[in-house]
Amino acid sequence: MLSALDKKQDEKLNILIVDDSNADQMALRKALKSIDFTVDISEVKDADSALDQIASDQYSCIFLDYNLPSKNGLELTKEIRDQGIQVPILVLMRQGDEQAAVELMKAGASDYFPKSKLSADAIARLIRSAISMYKAQKIVDATNADLHKKNRLIGNQNKELAQQRRYIYQQNLKLQEVSKLKSEFIATISHELRTPLNAIIGFSQILIGKGKGTLNKTQIDMMGRILANGRNLLELINDILAFSKLETSQPELEPTSFDIAELVTTTVEEIKPLAVQKSLAVHTDIDLPNPIVVNDTARVRQILINLLSNAIKFTNQGSISIQLTPIQESDSIQLAVTDTGCGISEAEQLHIFDPFHQADQKVNRKHSGTGLGLAITYSLVKMMQGNIVVNSKVNKGSTFVIDFPRKVEPILRQPF
Repeated sequence: MLSALDKKQDEKLNILIVDDSNADQMALRKALKSIDFTVDISEVKDADSALDQIASDQYSCIFLDYNLPSKNGLELTKEIRDQGIQVPILVLMRQGDEQAAVELMKAGASDYFPKSKLSADAIARLIRSAISMYKAQKIVDATNADLHKKNRLIGNQNKELAQQRRYIYQQNLKLQEVSKLKSEFIATISHELRTPLNAIIGFSQILIGKGKGTLNKTQIDMMGRILANGRNLLELINDILAFSKLETSQPELEPTSFDIAELVTTTVEEIKPLAVQKSLAVHTDIDLPNPIVVNDTARVRQILINLLSNAIKFTNQGSISIQLTPIQESDSIQLAVTDTGCGISEAEQLHIFDPFHQADQKVNRKHSGTGLGLAITYSLVKMMQGNIVVNSKVNKGSTFVIDFPRKVEPILRQPF
């Protein structure tokens, strides 16, 4: 591959010769004139004059005699380099002075050459080599400077990112503390509200039971409303309390071995009267050759009650179906609850498991509730290393499908 100087031999080279011998200057000038480059030659005889010339003009190359008066070539080379001048320096010296040559190269000389072997070809080779190395070094220096600049920039960016990470971490700690205080406050208030509510419910039941014959129909109806609304409010408070416990206390599963088919059957029978009140049919399909599982009985029951209550609440006519089947390709179980209710739009399905989210957010919405039932269910399913999905169409009904392993380990719940 040709060098830049080979491609452009008409490039003008500004050459400085530093030599106190007129004969040597003449011989070098003659050799330089005969090479394939256009050259502009300046000549000085001592080191101080050379330094003045270098300060006032830019040179492509300097030819330097090692044996100069007052300062030799080594001393002058060091001084030139100490001033940060990186122009190629070619030193001419006597043959056989190898130690001086080594010192010259250490001091920053580009090359050296015996005076006895001066020729046009040798000088041309020296110039090509020295200037090519000089240009290559300039490229390397520029690249290193650019890399250094980029490294400083990256370092500053890393510092900024570290500061941002620290800030975000501190903000997260504050948010966690606020969330904890909020949940503790909700839990405290819920406990305080449950005590008078239980009293209201209990006294309402007593008055309704003992008031027959002494209370008129209107009074009994009013007491029934007090009882119904008290129970509804207690259910809402219980949901909030359950959710706050999941957020703050980091509960663990307490797995035991039990018959899940029997649990599903019993739970469905307990909640079936709510469906009967709305004239809804309830179908249970259990196809589980081995119904024994290791899981948290109370948590499984809570999940089923939440799904069944939701299905009954949002279904005005039709039926509720519960299906319990094994998953053949893995040692897991699938629980599905299907209704023929109002259904859920695709947009709402994206947020259906978010805490406090309800498809109908209006104050005067038809269906009451906190919007925590599915959020609690989602959290419990994740605790069981399971998965829950919903398939639904508006006015066509919904199916909630839960997959969870037959045997779960007692690990901490996963965060929302």
